Amino acid sequence: MIIILKNNDYSEENPSVQKLTEYIKNYDVNISKIIGSQTTIWGLVGDTSKIDIDMIRQFDIVENVQRVAEPFKNANRKFHPDDSIIDVAGKKIGAGYFSVMAGPCSVESQEQITDIAKKVKNSGSAFLRGGAYKPRTSPYSFQGLRDMGINMLLEAKKAADVPIVTEIMDLSHLDYFGEVDIIQVGTRNMQNFELLKELGHTKKPILLKRGFANTIEEFLMSAEYIMAGGNSNIVLCERGIRSFDNKTRNVLDISAIPVIKRLSHLPIIIDPSHATGYSYLVEPMAYAAVAAGADGLMIEVHNDPQNALSDGAQSLTPEQFDKVMQSIIKRVEFEGKIMQR
Repeated sequence: MIIILKNNDYSEENPSVQKLTEYIKNYDVNISKIIGSQTTIWGLVGDTSKIDIDMIRQFDIVENVQRVAEPFKNANRKFHPDDSIIDVAGKKIGAGYFSVMAGPCSVESQEQITDIAKKVKNSGSAFLRGGAYKPRTSPYSFQGLRDMGINMLLEAKKAADVPIVTEIMDLSHLDYFGEVDIIQVGTRNMQNFELLKELGHTKKPILLKRGFANTIEEFLMSAEYIMAGGNSNIVLCERGIRSFDNKTRNVLDISAIPVIKRLSHLPIIIDPSHATGYSYLVEPMAYAAVAAGADGLMIEVHNDPQNALSDGAQSLTPEQFDKVMQSIIKRVEFEGKIMQR
């Protein structure tokens, strides 16, 4: 339920505010307050089924009351009409700010990750991405360098002066992520609710990837788990959904961009690398994402894709990435957005 207030004094000392607050708290729900330049909205989070809308309308400071049909509240645009901006180490994502995250699927060595960090930054990437803990379909595939990989990412962060993004797989690893700028929750963990709840208790920015077999509503409900814990620093990531067709790794759901922007205020970026599985498809899908209104991209870049320990087929070389970025920057600026570098 949302309550739209009249343009008035909303301080806690206002008797009308105190009366409305007391009335609502009798129903054991939480009040999320969004104060905009023109409108002030109270979002009621919890079981609001017993609250009488007509009774709330009688309060002199209330302009209107609406019930929200969607089960996600904090992530809902009805609660938060303005686009959220997620600020990470001075780089902004959302509400007209566009960011690219680039780097290898897996951290393989210090030399490799530092070299790529410098090259993707020079090409215009705002963030370095790299996997230290790698969830793989086969138990015999390369699983990542784990905590050693985190340390290598941190060294590359210092050497290239670039914020880093890397994936967490288990709560027991959380202590290793203290200096990581954005914690990524991968597609397989999108509904790891215990992990999401714990990340909700941190203030660390979270990159939440859509599960490859999950609906958009389920995707937003996973964001709600994090936000319910108090962490609203969330960037959504569409990375493709499973289909019957085998010509691409997954099907990139470009329509998810406008749908999510209609439903939620959270920024959404696109990962064309994991979605398609082939490097030749990354460039056109990146352009499509920009045209559809995405707030950023995550692109895999490897200095030697043919010998990569994971996902080499979908990785661009630094030279290919530089070429793609030149076009992306022009397209982003043509759309009137601000490129973060």
